[in-house]
Amino acid sequence: MDNVKSSWWDAHRPSKRRLIQLYCALLYNAHVKGFLEGEIYKSKSPTTKGICVPGFNCYSCPGAVGACPLGSLQNAIGTSNKQIGFYVFGVLMLYGLILGRTICGWLCPLGLIQELLHKLPTLKLKKNRFTRALSWLKYIILAVFAIGITAWYGIAHGVAVPGFCKYICPAGTFEGAIFLLSNPARAGDFSMLNILFTRKFVIMLVIGLACVFCYRSFCRFLCPLGAIYGFFSKLAVVGVKVDATRCNHCGACVRSCGMDVRHVGDHECIHCAKCMDVCNQKAISLKAGSFTLKAPEGGCADDKPDSEAKRKKLGKITWGAALAVLCAALLYYNFLDPNIKQNADSGTDVPASEAAAPAAAADWTSTAPEGHEVGQQLSDFTITCLDGSEFHLAEQRGKPVFINLWATYCGPCVLREGTAVLQRSLQSA
Repeated sequence: MDNVKSSWWDAHRPSKRRLIQLYCALLYNAHVKGFLEGEIYKSKSPTTKGICVPGFNCYSCPGAVGACPLGSLQNAIGTSNKQIGFYVFGVLMLYGLILGRTICGWLCPLGLIQELLHKLPTLKLKKNRFTRALSWLKYIILAVFAIGITAWYGIAHGVAVPGFCKYICPAGTFEGAIFLLSNPARAGDFSMLNILFTRKFVIMLVIGLACVFCYRSFCRFLCPLGAIYGFFSKLAVVGVKVDATRCNHCGACVRSCGMDVRHVGDHECIHCAKCMDVCNQKAISLKAGSFTLKAPEGGCADDKPDSEAKRKKLGKITWGAALAVLCAALLYYNFLDPNIKQNADSGTDVPASEAAAPAAAADWTSTAPEGHEVGQQLSDFTITCLDGSEFHLAEQRGKPVFINLWATYCGPCVLREGTAVLQRSLQSA
């Protein structure tokens, strides 16, 4: 019986790559409390919400503690008429130059979801000339949706419209919308859904179904972020490398690969290192520069006698440090973040005697400092409303004022506010 259990575990235990994928998915979404409360993680400065994570992870996911690099790129392009987001371009170049598409194979939560869907027992579509040609579609999507539509709205209308996020992104629909709407606390948000969400929901289902039959369909054919990282395939420090002195050009690595690669390490390669297991010549290894991260059985040609022992020791130290970082992140984002604690402590009811104070008898002058924190007063401002009227904050002193911040590219928001403006116009007519 012990032998049976042992053999089953040996056949089904997760690989190191799978553990790293799970680790990244949890680290990117360390605000676990958000899934329970149905709220997106929000924290005032300093916050990590403005820092781009390497992989594809939606900013609006309840647990997300960082920003999606593709969403940040679109925002930078959409606001280029006001300011240029050099930070985003710099971070993407840094990720690309160091890791390239290794991010797709090891650090992307969406890649993990696709691989798990592909494990469902069904007939599988093998790669062919058609899939290789279709793999260029993601570069068209990058040019049209992530850059073209976003830049056009930003330059022509002065509005940041993330074209890919708005019309296609399955991560936004699944991680953002589905996780939020499935929480009972967000039941009232269903009334805001419109045809845009329906289309994106159908797109998500189609992509998910395609991933069941075709290995990493979204990654291969649609992902603009993978297309960006693919530009750095020849420059990235980390990736699979082929030892030319051992390789006999049998082609087993390319034939066994689920991606549409033409050779190991090209722009379609996600550097998962699965090809290492089918190479009879032991010519393939995963390296960071000259340092070997993962070697085939028997080691690399340039290994020293103690290289394998050093790799194992470094691996233990790295895993220990990574687990310490994960535990610290879970503890901080769910319990220790001062802004979260402040929001929880400020949720006290106002005494009835204070709420009932007549407005006419009150002195609405205040010596409180200006700002947007609790206990401070907002600076006076004037804005033009959708109906053409002007709003002056100073004229509302002593009255309850509700400020609703929403995006002009958000279909439900536009519909809701437009309806409200129409109702006010009819009432005043």
